[in-house]
Amino acid sequence: MQTLTAHPDGILAVDSGYCGPGVAAIHLIIDQGCAAIVDTGTNASVPRVLAALAAAGIEPAMVQWVILTHIHLDHAGGAGSLMCALPNAKLVVHPRGVRHMVDPAKLWEGTSAVYGAERAFALYGRLAPIEAERIVAAEEGLELDLGGRTLRILQTPGHAKHHVCIWDETAHAFFTGDTFGLSYREFDVEGRPSVFPTTTPTQFDPDALHASIDRLMSHRPEAMYLTHYSRVTGVERLAADLHRLIDTQVAVARAARGEGVARHVEILAGLEQIVREEAERQGWTLPEEEVFRILRTDLELNAQGLGFWLDECALRELSPA
Repeated sequence: MQTLTAHPDGILAVDSGYCGPGVAAIHLIIDQGCAAIVDTGTNASVPRVLAALAAAGIEPAMVQWVILTHIHLDHAGGAGSLMCALPNAKLVVHPRGVRHMVDPAKLWEGTSAVYGAERAFALYGRLAPIEAERIVAAEEGLELDLGGRTLRILQTPGHAKHHVCIWDETAHAFFTGDTFGLSYREFDVEGRPSVFPTTTPTQFDPDALHASIDRLMSHRPEAMYLTHYSRVTGVERLAADLHRLIDTQVAVARAARGEGVARHVEILAGLEQIVREEAERQGWTLPEEEVFRILRTDLELNAQGLGFWLDECALRELSPA
C-alpha cells in the first residue's frame, strides 16, 4: 500500500505505519500554501508526516493547524513530537483533551491500563507535552481558517466523550476519526467499501454514537475521511450499516452472561459471529483467517469497550435517582 495517497480537493492521506500498512491514516489538507494536519499517529509517524509535507512542497512553518479528532494514542500519540517540528502550528483538541496534551501522564496511565505498560511503550513511545499557549480548545462550532477554506468543528461523542469531527466545506466531506467506524481497504469489493463500528474502551455510548452519525449525515457529505482507513464514499449506505451494526453489537453485549473474563470471551465470540455474517452480507473475498487477522485487535478492544459500557449501565441502574 502507498505511504502517501492524493485525494481530491488538496487532501493527502499519509499512512502512519501504526501496526502495519493501511491501518491508520493521517490527513493533510493543503490550500494556497497553507496546511492543516488531522490526527498525528504515534511518535514513529512523525518522520512520515514531515516527508509528506516536503513531497507536497510545504515547509514546516507553513502548517497552521494540527487537529486531533480525539486523544486516543493511535490518533494523538505523536502530537507533542510533531508540534516540536512545526513552529507556527496551533494544536486543536476537544476541551476535555487540553490538559492531557499539556501533561500526558494520566493519558499514559489510561493507555497502559488497556495495553499493559510494555506494549503501550512499544506502540507509542514516550509522550511529549505541549505548551498550553499553543493549544486551542475545539469548542462546538469553532471555525478554522486555512488558506481559501474553512474547517468547522463538530463535537461528536459516542466513541469517546472527547471526540470531534471536522467539516471541510470545500471538499464537502468530514474527517471523522473513529465516529464513522473502521473501513479497511482490504475489505473493499470492486471499489465498494464496508464499515464496522469501533466501541473502544472506555467511553462507548451507543445512543450518543447513533446521534453523532445522524448529525454528520445531516450535512449530506460526499465523502468521509476515516483514520482507519482514509476516504470512503457511498456514505448513506455506510451510515445505515453503522447504525445496524452498533445495535447488533449492543445486543451481543446485553445477551452475554457472567462477568469478568467469561463475559468478555462470550462477547468476543459474538462479535466474531457478527463479522462472519457481515463478510457474507458484503461479499468479502478474503479467507476467514485473514479477516480475523486484520480485525483481531479491533474486536478485542470492541469487546472491552462493550464490557465497560455494560458495567457503567449497571452502576447507573444501582445509583439513586
